Amino acid sequence: MDRQKFDFLKELVETPSPSGYEQPAQRVIRRQLDGVVESLTTDVMGNLVARLGDPEGPRVMLAGHCDEIGFMVQYVDDHGYISFGAIGGVDPHLSPGQRVNIHTQAGVIPGIIGKKAIHLIEAKDRDTVIKLKDQFIDIGCSSREEVEKLVRIGDPVTFAVGVARLQGDIVTSRAFDDKMGAFIVTEVAKRLHAAGDCLCDFYAVSTVQEEIGLRGGATSSYGVNPDVGIVVEVTHATDYPGVDQKTIGRVELGKGPVIARGANINPVLFDLIVATAAEQNIPIQVIGVPRATGTDANVMQLSRGGVATALLGIPLRYMHTPVETLALADLDAAIDLLAAVVQRIDINSCFIPQ
Repeated sequence: MDRQKFDFLKELVETPSPSGYEQPAQRVIRRQLDGVVESLTTDVMGNLVARLGDPEGPRVMLAGHCDEIGFMVQYVDDHGYISFGAIGGVDPHLSPGQRVNIHTQAGVIPGIIGKKAIHLIEAKDRDTVIKLKDQFIDIGCSSREEVEKLVRIGDPVTFAVGVARLQGDIVTSRAFDDKMGAFIVTEVAKRLHAAGDCLCDFYAVSTVQEEIGLRGGATSSYGVNPDVGIVVEVTHATDYPGVDQKTIGRVELGKGPVIARGANINPVLFDLIVATAAEQNIPIQVIGVPRATGTDANVMQLSRGGVATALLGIPLRYMHTPVETLALADLDAAIDLLAAVVQRIDINSCFIPQ
């Protein structure tokens, strides 16, 4: 991945965007697409919708959600300790002892999620998971009044970590799920603009509130009303200790994007993606998903009278932790593949299964 793309990815991933608070991330994407696409709008939900191509062609929608898991300030006690709730699927094993950022109207307030020292925990309780409702954030204040001068009820909170390089092209961060997908969709739009040969009516959509119920995916699919839709998401890598490959499949970092196959996926579109990858010598991996995928692809497929839908995943280790890990090569391969697929869709394309 070149430096310019990496800098965009890093900025987007590190910009806070818990579900319901996505607009800082959407502003980053908007700057990338300004002057690149023919229209760029935000709907009432907060979805960012970019359009380019031939308005007479079939409507093709690429979607990646820009929201991340996080927390929300819910209560401040008289001693200045902050109680919080989860936004999305947060594992309560992970949060104690973590540094966090509270995103306030005036800026970031750093804090920590307190953790009783092991010396003070009785042996029988050391393996017990502390419920989120019993955890608290300490920002260094000693009274409720001090805290309330800085923080408001409802302020979002994220883990205070960003993008870091490991070995080779392996990187780690919070919130790759799924700002990495919104990044790929944006880069495909830029690629199509540069090529200038898009024969479909193309929509690049950065959706919101996926982590709390696929909400932006449902409303944006209804609004765009695509004929064809591809959702770009993360998918569980199974190449690290303790993961049962038999339940998911063999999914490895650096071996290419993952194409889902199953009832949620249009078989004609699946075949087009696989054939395009072979023609372009782009590595891919395939997984079988025998039920609804639990991604925006689920609501996209069922929108209005139905949409020819596919799901492209990027292998990700340690999903929904502050150390999500992926290979940059898989992102580059996904951009190449999706741009090539979109360029093959025109007014003569038909995705009705025979």
